[in-house]
Amino acid sequence: MAGLLTSNDVKGAYPPASYYTATANGLEPFATLQGDTECDVCVIGGGFTGLSAALHLAGRGLDTVLLDAHRVGWGASGRNGGQIGTGQRRDQDELEALMGKDDARRLWDIAEDAKQLIRDLVEEHGIECDLKPGIIHADHRERFVAHSHKYVEKLRRDYGYDQIETLSKAEIRDHLTTEAYHGGSIDMGAMHVHPLNLALGLAKAAQAAGVRIHERTQATRVEPGTTCRVVTDGGSVSSKFVVLACNGYLDDLMPRVASRTMPINNFVIATEPLPENLARALIRDDTAVSDSKFVVNYYRLSADRRMLFGGGENYGYSFPADIRKFVRPHMLEIYPQLADVPVEYGWGGTLAITVNRMPYFARLAPNVLTAAGYSGHGVAIAMIAGKIMSDAIGGTAERFDLMANVPTYPFPGGRFLRWPLLVLAMTYYSLRDKL
Repeated sequence: MAGLLTSNDVKGAYPPASYYTATANGLEPFATLQGDTECDVCVIGGGFTGLSAALHLAGRGLDTVLLDAHRVGWGASGRNGGQIGTGQRRDQDELEALMGKDDARRLWDIAEDAKQLIRDLVEEHGIECDLKPGIIHADHRERFVAHSHKYVEKLRRDYGYDQIETLSKAEIRDHLTTEAYHGGSIDMGAMHVHPLNLALGLAKAAQAAGVRIHERTQATRVEPGTTCRVVTDGGSVSSKFVVLACNGYLDDLMPRVASRTMPINNFVIATEPLPENLARALIRDDTAVSDSKFVVNYYRLSADRRMLFGGGENYGYSFPADIRKFVRPHMLEIYPQLADVPVEYGWGGTLAITVNRMPYFARLAPNVLTAAGYSGHGVAIAMIAGKIMSDAIGGTAERFDLMANVPTYPFPGGRFLRWPLLVLAMTYYSLRDKL
């Protein structure tokens, strides 16, 4: 998978067709690593996981070096739909069956801490990233509504979570001017954000805390040992600990992680700015939305009232030749009233999924830690993952061990068959969405 870092992008450049790139807060490039250096911890990957880990490690007084093959926030962290959901990627009733009620509750608490961590970091460091409350879960099949409402009742009853409410068919259509949905829920404890500006703000905070950040510096090999050595395309880093935070762009750097995470591509478009009355008609209260399809539609309004709409996936190296054309039909299925509105931006990114859609935490060696495979739920969980790995390196490993104890499995078929098997599975579920 060595082409994933360069298949669709220019090295060291943010995607030019991205709305997030066009509206990014200024950040001067960090120097490329030249030669050899030493530190306490080397973090590989400058997305939410790596930036959070580096920031918290520096807060512990540890000399930290962060490497990114491109730019900080360049990958999925700076390209995603910006939704900060509640809970883990799997529902709590599923986690109770998998882990038992006590550990499921601890996993819930981690996810709640993840949302609060984002709020705290944004406030503490003055990060301008359009952080706003509210996500609607929208059921595209009438038969799904009863389950959604039952789950809301469970969260309120068993977890004391009172920020979520059910939505009937009439109520969801009052929020969203579309005929596509039959009900769902609204979670005002969830949030949405300009993800690239959140990542850039974290990078500024990490630099101010003393982290040495090197962009356009690709790690090509990790040599474990009492002192680890990370070999790059311009030098090397010797460190007491290594944090792998590469997610969908891991490539072949660490085969054990690659066997349990599968990179897939996802795509987002942005319309031209909408008139105020149209924007509020489409999404009344400026919440984000994600629906119940297996290949999820997710969307929200930008700060300048563009419709940011994510939909469609593919499973090869390359992005579609025309991303705007690829995603636009998904948007018009929900909002046909946007048929005459120009689409000005269209971009893609690569995320990582796991077999059971829960993230993969592991100690690959006593002093090499990883977290990856957020499966589309990465803004919040990636952020807390960085802090959890920082805590583990600092000697408090309870939450890391809990996350590492969630069962994860290699994808069937090995490196060469996992792709066609995934495509078969995704094609089946995509067809099921249409039935």
